[in-house]
Order: sequence, then C-alpha cells, then structure tokens
Amino acid sequence: MARTYVITGSASGIGAATAEVLRSRGDKVIGIDLAGADIDADLSRPSDRAAAAVKATELAGGVIDGVIASAGISAPISKTMAINYFGVTELLTALLPALRASDAPRAAVVSSMASLQPAVPELVEAALSGDEAATLAIGDALAAKGPEAGYANYSGSKRALSRWVRRASISEDWAGAGIPLNAVAPGTVITPMTAELLRTPEGAAMVDAAVPMPLNSHQPAESIAQLLVWLTSPENTHMAGQTIYCDGGADATLRGDDIWSWNDPR
Repeated sequence: MARTYVITGSASGIGAATAEVLRSRGDKVIGIDLAGADIDADLSRPSDRAAAAVKATELAGGVIDGVIASAGISAPISKTMAINYFGVTELLTALLPALRASDAPRAAVVSSMASLQPAVPELVEAALSGDEAATLAIGDALAAKGPEAGYANYSGSKRALSRWVRRASISEDWAGAGIPLNAVAPGTVITPMTAELLRTPEGAAMVDAAVPMPLNSHQPAESIAQLLVWLTSPENTHMAGQTIYCDGGADATLRGDDIWSWNDPR
C-alpha cells in the first residue's frame, strides 16, 4: 500500500535520492526545501518551520506515514545549528499529530560522522535544552574566532541531533505512540555540498584523514537513501534511538573494536 512521506532537503543530495526511491515505489512524497520543492521553506527560521509543518499536514490530508529530515548545511556559522538541529527537531515535533494518525508511522533524520568529532559541550547542551537564542549566540561566538572554531557548529549540530534522537525516541511522544525514531550517519557522501571539497587531491586527502572509509570509499547518496527508506518502512518495528553509521567503515576505524566495555566492572 502506498505511503505518504515528508522529506526535507528534497531538492538535492540525499533528500532527492530518497524521494526518487520512494516515488519509484509508488509512494507519495511531499518535499520541503529552500526552492524547487512542494513546500519552499527556510528551516533556519522558526516561522518557516511552523508554516511548513502546517502545509505538509494539509497536503498529506492529515495523515503522514513517514518523515525523513535530511536538510542540512556544513558552514562554520551558527545558522548551521539552526537548520541542522532546530530545523529538524521542531519540524518533527510539529508533525507528530499527523504521524500519530498513521497506522505505521516512522521517522528518520540524517546525522553525520561529524557527531563523533570534537564538539563544544556548552553548544550541544544549549541546543538540547531547547534554547535556540542561547545556542545561536554560542555559535556566533565560535564563528567569530574563525572557520576552524566555527566548524564546531557543524559537529555540534550533529552531536546534539543524535543525542536528541536517543532521548526522544524512548519518550511517550515517540515510543509511546509507536513511532520508531532513528538517525543515519553517513561518511563522505558525493553531493553538491561536498563536490568542491573533493575536487582537488588536497581536499580529498583532508576529508579522508578525518573520515577514513576503507569500504568502497566515498559513497553515493543512494547508499543512504536505501537505509532511510527501510528505517521509515513498516518493516522497522523495534529499532529506536539508533544512529546508524553507514560510512564505509569510518566509525569502526576511528573508534576501534571495543565500544562496549564502558559498562564493565572496574
């Protein structure tokens, strides 16, 4: 049976690839992006998030089966926090009533390998507290120190997002309503956002040092799209709160073989 999906970032990259897969299966896709989508919205703005949620619910006839939040930027500025974190969490929360009206509601977001990179705790905690003004103020202060410090806006946005997914997924709003909520963390995906960086050997070498991918190297957007489709399908009944590192082995390379002994007796 055909399902109705809402996809942010649907005009390019992972969002476009995911929309194409779903439409090829006969599902209805309501796309949200800055331009060229069913709903044009700037998810860095609270007013646009709220308006997009209302419009998406209207276009879906009040029932949304799946939400896939893939819109994001990687600029070393506070706007990255606004889009990547608040543009995801606020929109998903606003769409909860329409998700609850589905017989098999599902949601997934796009995090990143950057969630494992160094982050500024103060920035992450401000985001998780829901204080957008404070979060952006911290982000602006980091950006003022230059691109290297400003990059914490990106890693922080993805760290906070993965933590929010773990926190929200087991809450009454999500698990209590029977809605699996999860995240996918890609490695280096070949998209318009990364094309310029990967264009030169020097740029590619810098990327590969930060995100080593021994399995098949840089990945196409379709490799993430297929995973997002399964996570938001009725077949996924019990996966909750996970950030799945679909990354060519980058996570296993960087964190090693033991991510379990933290809970062993000391």
